[in-house]
Amino acid sequence: MKKLLIASALSALAASAFAAPVTYAIDPTHTYATYEVSHMGFSTQRGTFAKTDGKVVLDAKTRKGEVDITIDSSSLQTLNAKRDEHLKGPDFFNAEKFPSITFKSTSLQFSGDKLTAVKGNLTLLGVTRPVTLKVTRFHHGKHPMIGKDTYGADAETVIKRSEFGMKTYVPAISDDVKLVVSIEAIDAQ
Repeated sequence: MKKLLIASALSALAASAFAAPVTYAIDPTHTYATYEVSHMGFSTQRGTFAKTDGKVVLDAKTRKGEVDITIDSSSLQTLNAKRDEHLKGPDFFNAEKFPSITFKSTSLQFSGDKLTAVKGNLTLLGVTRPVTLKVTRFHHGKHPMIGKDTYGADAETVIKRSEFGMKTYVPAISDDVKLVVSIEAIDAQ
């Protein structure tokens, strides 16, 4: 019996040492992308993209993985229908021609067990540029309502919209745009 317990323990240790990366599905009801931009220096205008999709693949032991996010550009909301229509048009997000904004990671950076940054490529208006998302909040645990392994994070970066071809009204509407993504990702297995 003692040999069986030792063999079982060694087997479990060996399995955990070679644990495969786990795929987490982004929960679209708790994941949002937003932006903030200065409007003529008078106010900060904000918009939210209500539809996101994607996945996170993470090997917690090796601290490696990938983040893949797709944002539906036509889901933009600013609480002003006329402004939403203009922003979705050719002057800004051109949602009809470019229905998706994507982010695909190239590397993850950790400090201990905490994710601190995600480097990757942002594609907006058909232009792809490297960006680094600074992770300002990171949490891992068992989801209390569904009992599945879950990760949550808030990440942000600042881009120059003109570098992606969005030049309308620069500099009256700032070229610098803060992008923020709040993610919940749940074990997909």
